[in-house]
Amino acid sequence: MGPHSTRRSSSPPFLKAVVANQDGDIFELDGYAAVGMAAGVFLPLPVTETTPMPHGSELMRLPHRKPVVYNLRKDRMETLDEDPYSPGNPILPVAIFNSPGYVITQVSAFETSGHEAPLPLFSYGAAGWHANGFHSAAIQVDAEPRQDLRLMPMDKILAGVRRMQRRMPKNRLRRHLEKCALTYGCPAGKNFFLGRYEAPLPTSQHCNARCRGCISLQSRPDIRASQDRIAFTPTPGEIAEVAIAHIEKVKHAVVSFGQGCEGDPLLAAKVIGPAIALIRKKTSRGTINMNTNASRPDILKKLFDFGLDGIRVSLNSFQPACYHAYFRPGGYQFADVIRSIELALSRHRFVSLNYLNCPGFTDTPEELEALTAFIRKSPVHMIQWRNLNFDPLQYWQIMSGTTPLSPPMGMQRLLHAVRQRFPGLHHGYFNPPREAWPESVEAVSP
Repeated sequence: MGPHSTRRSSSPPFLKAVVANQDGDIFELDGYAAVGMAAGVFLPLPVTETTPMPHGSELMRLPHRKPVVYNLRKDRMETLDEDPYSPGNPILPVAIFNSPGYVITQVSAFETSGHEAPLPLFSYGAAGWHANGFHSAAIQVDAEPRQDLRLMPMDKILAGVRRMQRRMPKNRLRRHLEKCALTYGCPAGKNFFLGRYEAPLPTSQHCNARCRGCISLQSRPDIRASQDRIAFTPTPGEIAEVAIAHIEKVKHAVVSFGQGCEGDPLLAAKVIGPAIALIRKKTSRGTINMNTNASRPDILKKLFDFGLDGIRVSLNSFQPACYHAYFRPGGYQFADVIRSIELALSRHRFVSLNYLNCPGFTDTPEELEALTAFIRKSPVHMIQWRNLNFDPLQYWQIMSGTTPLSPPMGMQRLLHAVRQRFPGLHHGYFNPPREAWPESVEAVSP
């Protein structure tokens, strides 16, 4: 809900703090500036370093936590447990879950007693109020409207569902994507039925990592997975049927293995390889991509032989100890991931990084230098800047317990430094079609 305060408004250079009451109403606090945090650093949010709340973003209240705000009159940070204008009424912090294409620069500032259950698997950007609208501490890294909810009308999604039901009535993967689109609201699933951009090809029931923020499988009872993992392995024919239907309809189509509702697709290579062969037997059009942890270069080589066009590799860090602390790999090492990337580059395949970032860690000097050293040795084509969906306080605790970390430089400075050091590197959020790739990447012949 929008603000309901009737107190006198002011227009400071900072965002106005917003908080929530127990009923879920969100309102601004006159005289207090919104604050963002990154590890142990708390800063009031200047309006000039924020953006109006992106369409499709969601505001969230954070239970059992206290908001940290900046008292403009007293010129100091304060942690509040009740509304200063209505004593006795408890208040909660407010965070923003930004729509795709935006990377957060600050986390919503709050404090805990240390005994609360972890936050659910979202990212928690800092938010505030300015000029009759909510603002977000975020930077837009991809303006493509691929997952803009305004372009996904439900009547057209349902029409696409009916069309695909008629075309492939017995295809189990098509039925699974219906659940993704209609039950979980998955934008990738919706795009398949709308016949646009990128179609998902979830396949793998298993994974050889135990990512702390895995959205489809959690072993901790205090963290819930966001969705169910696929419960069957599609046949090569089922996979190819879905992929071909998308490629035939969409100009510059992308189809991707490796989705949030599955494990790692490298562990389903026995069906994925033949599926790629079937796709390429039918058509040379479209981009066949794999989102993967890149843990098995031996398997990846075989998939390249089948005709896999490119990979997007998920990492949270280029410091091996920090990577292991988050991904908790089973049966592989960080060095195997690097070997897979080097293999893909040697085969002139497109390589992007699914870089899971969190202010307070990603923007530390240590992580920037590790990222820089990696790209100089392995010049990948693109970084997809993705917000890490995990409780930020727990993440900082895990990372700081893994390696010493210096104070963060800020996400704006980090992005500027990476752009300066690697002017040819592409930055974005979505998997681009091969028509948008650099000339150094070779087209794969069917």
